[in-house]
Amino acid sequence: MEIRRAVIGDIEGLDRLLCQVLMVHHNGRPDLFKAGVKKYSDAELADILEDERRPIFVCVDDNNTVLGYAFCIYQQHIGSNILTDIKTLYIDDICVDETVRGKHIGKALYEHVIKFARENGFYNVTLNVWSCNPGALKFYESMGLKPYKIGMERIL
Repeated sequence: MEIRRAVIGDIEGLDRLLCQVLMVHHNGRPDLFKAGVKKYSDAELADILEDERRPIFVCVDDNNTVLGYAFCIYQQHIGSNILTDIKTLYIDDICVDETVRGKHIGKALYEHVIKFARENGFYNVTLNVWSCNPGALKFYESMGLKPYKIGMERIL
Protein backbone atom coordinates (compact mmCIF):
# COMPACT_ATOMS: atom_id res chain seq x y z
CA MET A 1 0.00 0.00 0.00
CA GLU A 2 1.29 3.45 -0.98
CA ILE A 3 -0.10 6.96 -0.53
CA ARG A 4 0.90 9.48 -3.18
CA ARG A 5 -0.37 12.43 -5.23
CA ALA A 6 -2.98 11.38 -7.75
CA VAL A 7 -2.11 11.41 -11.46
CA ILE A 8 -4.15 11.35 -14.66
CA GLY A 9 -3.96 7.55 -14.75
CA ASP A 10 -5.92 7.46 -11.46
CA ILE A 11 -9.05 9.11 -12.89
CA GLU A 12 -10.89 5.82 -13.45
CA GLY A 13 -10.31 4.81 -9.83
CA LEU A 14 -11.28 8.27 -8.59
CA ASP A 15 -14.50 8.09 -10.62
CA ARG A 16 -15.39 4.73 -9.08
CA LEU A 17 -14.96 6.03 -5.54
CA LEU A 18 -16.68 9.35 -6.25
CA CYS A 19 -19.74 7.32 -7.29
CA GLN A 20 -19.61 5.39 -4.00
CA VAL A 21 -19.51 8.61 -1.96
CA LEU A 22 -22.34 10.08 -3.98
CA MET A 23 -24.55 7.05 -3.30
CA VAL A 24 -23.91 7.26 0.46
CA HIS A 25 -25.08 10.87 0.36
CA HIS A 26 -27.96 10.16 -2.03
CA ASN A 27 -29.21 7.30 0.15
CA GLY A 28 -29.03 9.55 3.23
CA ARG A 29 -30.49 12.69 1.62
CA PRO A 30 -32.15 11.95 -1.73
CA ASP A 31 -33.81 15.37 -1.48
CA LEU A 32 -30.38 16.97 -1.87
CA PHE A 33 -28.15 14.50 -3.75
CA LYS A 34 -28.86 13.09 -7.22
CA ALA A 35 -28.22 9.45 -8.07
CA GLY A 36 -26.23 8.20 -11.04
CA VAL A 37 -24.13 11.33 -11.58
CA LYS A 38 -20.51 12.25 -10.90
CA LYS A 39 -19.25 15.14 -8.78
CA TYR A 40 -16.64 15.97 -11.43
CA SER A 41 -16.29 15.21 -15.12
CA ASP A 42 -13.04 13.59 -16.20
CA ALA A 43 -12.00 16.95 -17.72
CA GLU A 44 -12.65 18.68 -14.37
CA LEU A 45 -10.65 15.98 -12.57
CA ALA A 46 -7.77 16.51 -15.01
CA ASP A 47 -7.85 20.26 -14.26
CA ILE A 48 -7.88 19.62 -10.50
CA LEU A 49 -4.91 17.26 -10.83
CA GLU A 50 -2.97 20.12 -12.48
CA ASP A 51 -3.85 22.60 -9.70
CA GLU A 52 -1.15 22.73 -7.01
CA ARG A 53 -3.64 24.35 -4.61
CA ARG A 54 -6.03 21.38 -4.87
CA PRO A 55 -3.95 18.29 -4.08
CA ILE A 56 -5.55 14.87 -4.34
CA PHE A 57 -3.89 12.04 -2.45
CA VAL A 58 -4.60 8.41 -3.32
CA CYS A 59 -3.91 5.17 -1.54
CA VAL A 60 -3.05 2.47 -4.06
CA ASP A 61 -2.29 -1.23 -3.79
CA ASP A 62 0.59 -3.12 -5.44
CA ASN A 63 -1.39 -3.18 -8.72
CA ASN A 64 -1.83 0.61 -8.61
CA THR A 65 -5.57 0.23 -7.95
CA VAL A 66 -7.01 3.25 -6.13
CA LEU A 67 -8.27 2.08 -2.73
CA GLY A 68 -9.02 5.51 -1.30
CA TYR A 69 -8.55 9.22 -1.85
CA ALA A 70 -8.47 12.59 -0.11
CA PHE A 71 -9.35 15.69 -2.15
CA CYS A 72 -7.91 18.82 -0.53
CA ILE A 73 -8.15 22.58 -1.16
CA TYR A 74 -5.92 25.39 0.10
CA GLN A 75 -7.93 28.14 1.81
CA GLN A 76 -6.77 31.52 3.09
CA HIS A 77 -8.63 34.80 3.65
CA ILE A 78 -6.00 37.46 3.04
CA GLY A 79 -7.27 40.99 3.59
CA SER A 80 -10.57 39.93 5.16
CA ASN A 81 -12.16 42.47 7.50
CA ILE A 82 -13.13 39.76 10.01
CA LEU A 83 -11.02 36.64 9.41
CA THR A 84 -7.35 36.16 10.12
CA ASP A 85 -5.15 35.10 7.24
CA ILE A 86 -4.32 31.60 8.53
CA LYS A 87 -3.67 28.92 5.93
CA THR A 88 -6.25 26.11 6.10
CA LEU A 89 -6.10 22.81 4.27
CA TYR A 90 -9.71 21.86 3.63
CA ILE A 91 -10.51 18.20 2.98
CA ASP A 92 -13.20 18.47 0.33
CA ASP A 93 -13.79 14.74 0.05
CA ILE A 94 -12.34 11.57 1.52
CA CYS A 95 -13.32 8.03 0.61
CA VAL A 96 -12.16 4.46 1.04
CA ASP A 97 -13.44 1.82 -1.36
CA GLU A 98 -16.34 0.00 0.31
CA THR A 99 -14.69 -3.36 -0.47
CA VAL A 100 -11.60 -2.59 1.64
CA ARG A 101 -13.01 -0.61 4.56
CA GLY A 102 -11.81 -1.58 8.02
CA LYS A 103 -8.17 -1.92 6.93
CA HIS A 104 -7.14 1.51 8.27
CA ILE A 105 -6.79 3.05 4.81
CA GLY A 106 -8.89 6.06 5.86
CA LYS A 107 -6.68 6.61 8.89
CA ALA A 108 -3.54 6.38 6.75
CA LEU A 109 -4.95 8.89 4.24
CA TYR A 110 -6.01 11.28 6.99
CA GLU A 111 -2.60 11.06 8.69
CA HIS A 112 -0.92 11.67 5.31
CA VAL A 113 -3.01 14.84 4.87
CA ILE A 114 -2.06 16.00 8.39
CA LYS A 115 1.63 15.40 7.68
CA PHE A 116 1.37 17.27 4.36
CA ALA A 117 -0.38 20.19 6.10
CA ARG A 118 2.25 20.39 8.86
CA GLU A 119 5.13 20.23 6.38
CA ASN A 120 3.58 23.01 4.29
CA GLY A 121 2.86 25.49 7.09
CA PHE A 122 -0.91 25.15 7.38
CA TYR A 123 -2.55 26.30 10.61
CA ASN A 124 -5.35 23.73 10.55
CA VAL A 125 -7.15 21.04 8.58
CA THR A 126 -10.92 21.29 8.22
CA LEU A 127 -13.74 19.37 6.56
CA ASN A 128 -17.50 19.11 6.46
CA VAL A 129 -19.42 15.94 7.32
CA TRP A 130 -23.06 15.33 6.49
CA SER A 131 -25.21 14.25 9.43
CA CYS A 132 -26.77 11.59 7.19
CA ASN A 133 -23.39 9.80 7.30
CA PRO A 134 -22.91 8.86 10.97
CA GLY A 135 -20.09 6.44 10.12
CA ALA A 136 -18.03 9.28 8.69
CA LEU A 137 -18.76 11.47 11.71
CA LYS A 138 -17.62 8.69 14.05
CA PHE A 139 -14.45 8.16 11.98
CA TYR A 140 -13.53 11.86 12.03
CA GLU A 141 -14.14 12.09 15.77
CA SER A 142 -11.85 9.07 16.25
CA MET A 143 -9.16 10.97 14.31
CA GLY A 144 -9.39 13.80 16.86
CA LEU A 145 -11.44 16.29 14.85
CA LYS A 146 -13.78 18.58 16.78
CA PRO A 147 -16.72 20.65 15.47
CA TYR A 148 -15.85 24.29 14.83
CA LYS A 149 -19.10 25.32 13.17
CA ILE A 150 -22.45 23.62 12.64
CA GLY A 151 -24.74 23.95 9.62
CA MET A 152 -28.44 23.77 10.38
CA GLU A 153 -31.60 23.62 8.30
CA ARG A 154 -35.37 23.68 8.47
CA ILE A 155 -37.10 21.95 5.56
CA LEU A 156 -40.22 23.85 4.51
